[in-house]
Amino acid sequence: MDRIQAELEAIRSQIEALRRERDALMAKEILPQNDSPEAISEAYRRQAREAPQVSAEVEGIDNAIAALQAQLEQKQLELQPRVERKQPLTPEEQIEATVQEAYERANRINELAAELVEELRELKAIAHDLSPSYWQLHHKPFVTGFKAASVPYLRSDHGVLMISKIVI
Repeated sequence: MDRIQAELEAIRSQIEALRRERDALMAKEILPQNDSPEAISEAYRRQAREAPQVSAEVEGIDNAIAALQAQLEQKQLELQPRVERKQPLTPEEQIEATVQEAYERANRINELAAELVEELRELKAIAHDLSPSYWQLHHKPFVTGFKAASVPYLRSDHGVLMISKIVI
């Protein structure tokens, strides 16, 4: 029991650290070295060059947070005692049991989503490396559609499950 409590606290602290890191990435300001047009231009160009990397890092952090929240919910389930009943469940108990089952399914979906995101990213990296050579040989791209690719995952906002998507 204490081991699970320690794991829960470790997951919570990791989620909080990731949220702080995400907030820090999102809060970066454009700071030119001085007020000259060249410095201002260079600052905005630097920001434009860094924006895709920051976006990818934020997306990775969001994915990690979602995976950790799913793991947190799973660990919390382990703490709940298993109640065996022989009497029929009341409507409230049936709802509670069904809600619990829905959260378990949502956690499983999020686990699968995290795996699928990783596989798609690996495919994207392979396609990126292969595309120039493939294009020269076959006169067509190897893989297309990554800009529109997304994977569904579920999150809980105040007890309401929401289907969201992770854009690849």
